[in-house]
Amino acid sequence: MDVLFTIPVIGILLQLIVFLVDVVTRNGSIILALATPLALGAMCGVMNERSGVVNIGIEGMMLASAFAGWFAASLVGQAMPADPSPIFGATPAIMIGVLVAIATGVAASVVHAWLSISVKADQIISGTIINIVAFGVTGYLNLLLSQHSPPTGGKFVPFTPPAFLTDIPVVGWVFQMFLAQGPITMSVIVIVVVLQVLLLRSRWGLRTRAVGEHPKAAETVGIDVIRLRYRNVILGGVFAGLGGAWFTLDFGNSFQAGMTNGRGFIALAALIFGRWHPVGAFVAALLFASAESLGRAIRTTPPTGDLGAILGGIPEHVFAALPYLLTIVVLAGVVGRSVPPAAVGRPYEREATT
Repeated sequence: MDVLFTIPVIGILLQLIVFLVDVVTRNGSIILALATPLALGAMCGVMNERSGVVNIGIEGMMLASAFAGWFAASLVGQAMPADPSPIFGATPAIMIGVLVAIATGVAASVVHAWLSISVKADQIISGTIINIVAFGVTGYLNLLLSQHSPPTGGKFVPFTPPAFLTDIPVVGWVFQMFLAQGPITMSVIVIVVVLQVLLLRSRWGLRTRAVGEHPKAAETVGIDVIRLRYRNVILGGVFAGLGGAWFTLDFGNSFQAGMTNGRGFIALAALIFGRWHPVGAFVAALLFASAESLGRAIRTTPPTGDLGAILGGIPEHVFAALPYLLTIVVLAGVVGRSVPPAAVGRPYEREATT
């Protein structure tokens, strides 16, 4: 293998492949964890856009949910201190924090649904309003709370998989990747699979796709377009809220202003790259998370040899921006090839009954 690494050009490519494989197998758990908010945000987008409603407010929904869940957990933790349970280290404070985060995501989705469906406001503007309000309000409240240093409500403890699984040659890292996680990260796999099956193999999925493609035709066969859109957009808020809870109750246990850091927008890119399918969006989320993990690995433990010398000449800021650069590249290559639901972004006017 060392001889192959000395071949011009081909040797560099082989070194890069080996380094990529090493990063993925060594950091599989981190990659899946980093993909969680992207996947949950993308699932929110699936629920919205498959119903014909554009939602660029996912970023703000997750940020507001992250703050609300963390603050609720902190208050409950002060009022009801409790020892962590053996199951993921859960406490009443953490569980209530998750519920509050989900409720916040649902509340933001209700506002978006009302503006987009009933008021028939521009759906891009509606999502932008949610983002601006979320950034402003959470940033201001966090600034006020930082002066008093409120205690944290805690966070979930990742599951520790048995050694006989993680020590299996070749595939042990896969068990480590999927099992050494907190409950929110673990739930993503279930959510993606269930949503994929329901969207393509259930009556609800058929109606949702019909409403997103041709709402007038769907109305003629007895589907209540307005009601279905409201229901799906609001249910999408559950995923956005869960994604927000991941930031402050699963992956971390504190809140920082703007901590979503553009992941809501990357989730939309994953949605487009995945062609509005849950599994496709999840694979795209893993791709973007892998790019982020790769950027961190290059900055902290760069490869040796000629590849290391080449990467060492590139500014570190480029590797920090790798997931965002990948987002631009992916969208530039996919937009125009991925066809969104035909009625997405178009307010629905119900036909007159007389």
